[in-house]
Amino acid sequence: MAEPVAQRSRKRRLDAKRSRAAVLDAAIAVLGRQVDASIEDIAAVAGVVRQTVYAHFPSRTALIGAVVEHLTAESARALDALDLTTPPPDEALRRWLEASWAVVLRYPVLLSPLIADAVPPADEHDRHRPVTAQLDALVRRGRQAGVFDARHGESWIITVTIALGHAAGQEVTAGRMGPDEAGAAYRDSVLRLVLNRPITEAD
Repeated sequence: MAEPVAQRSRKRRLDAKRSRAAVLDAAIAVLGRQVDASIEDIAAVAGVVRQTVYAHFPSRTALIGAVVEHLTAESARALDALDLTTPPPDEALRRWLEASWAVVLRYPVLLSPLIADAVPPADEHDRHRPVTAQLDALVRRGRQAGVFDARHGESWIITVTIALGHAAGQEVTAGRMGPDEAGAAYRDSVLRLVLNRPITEAD
């Protein structure tokens, strides 16, 4: 008996969805190791042919844009899972910083200049908005409680936190710092900037 048309159509959609996901996963893995990897390199890891990659993403630029969108969503989900309302603001901030750096280590492509080049500078703040949603509220709570330095505005603290994360990533990419060292420097630098007291060993 012939397969119903609706069933065949549904199967094709599922196959296309799996194929697209495989290409994205391959791009994230391959570009994290080799910034100049070709579409052929990515296709080989995804287990598809070059034409299949272009069927989903018409250009390398489109593929990298999809990687940025996918990783932004993944990062937002990881950070949204944190409880930043129960702990004191300083402890909550430390948790956020450590979790955000763990996301970077999980996806090394986030350290790649490809990501920065794919997003115009004017869009950089908007790109991070899903990732910093909870951080915005935390910074506001910390300033109101007198735990965070209120001399600087909330948007400045968010901007500098993101910038320091990028700086730590660039040090790792350049080979000047190891991931653990850069992560600790990122955490400590933000805490020194934000906390309304000196940081201690407990931080």
